[in-house]
Amino acid sequence: MIVTHIFGGLGNQLFQFAFGKALAARLGAELRIDTRYFDRPRPDELCLHHFSIQTPEVERRGLPPMRHDGLLPYLAGKLRGHRWTMFRETSLAYDPAAETLGDNTYLKGYWQTELYFRDHADLVRAHLQVVTPPTDENRQVMDEQDSCFPVSLHVRRGDYVSNPKFNATHGTCDLDYYRRAADLIVERTRGEPVFFAFSDEPDWVRENLKLPYPMRIVSHNGPEHNYEDIRLMSRCRHHIIANSSFSWWGAWLNPDPDKIVIAPRRWFADPGMQKHNLVPESWITL
Repeated sequence: MIVTHIFGGLGNQLFQFAFGKALAARLGAELRIDTRYFDRPRPDELCLHHFSIQTPEVERRGLPPMRHDGLLPYLAGKLRGHRWTMFRETSLAYDPAAETLGDNTYLKGYWQTELYFRDHADLVRAHLQVVTPPTDENRQVMDEQDSCFPVSLHVRRGDYVSNPKFNATHGTCDLDYYRRAADLIVERTRGEPVFFAFSDEPDWVRENLKLPYPMRIVSHNGPEHNYEDIRLMSRCRHHIIANSSFSWWGAWLNPDPDKIVIAPRRWFADPGMQKHNLVPESWITL
């Protein structure tokens, strides 16, 4: 059995599932998920039930102890020990040691690169289809997408701007990045795209991002229906993503091998975090 620890926002949850699913498939093992992180109130919610995952939760007895359980339970768990081989993420870069893992492995990390599951991409995509029926408003957007040449565009702000620590770590993509990316999409496709813009601050996008192309701002879903935005992004023909795992998945879940995905060359504002494998080789960086 493979167990993957699920925590963080939706984009992180999808990476954690994807690596676990691919590793279990390679080993011919069963995958279970550990969702103890969400036992306490969190700013993020567990969202995997909106996808076609159908992966059961693991029996919690005998799992590795977690620090958020409290100091005494954590220390007691350390003394008891556990039967799992713990594989922890040690850096943002791909860890080749993943290729030597065996059964009975417990995964704890972000795993933000497709290198952990690229060999099982079709399997991962099959299990990451949104199964929760779309609302009427989202069905209307899907109808609009079907009647035009849709390109997704994601602007990540929120705590990347308001939280000084996050701002120093992540930073944001400037407006020039989006203008250059939109121009490149038009140049490469020679089509007449409609840009479907997604953001955690849609009003800011409406006021500040001016493109010389048709743009439809999708602002009705909010964090409680963020999986709807993932579904809408993935239905677009091409993608302009932010330095965000959320729009990374919106682009990656589009199975079209001819899609164009434009990503920021500088994923992190912190120069010490530039060693990573976040952007697939086939994507364009600006």
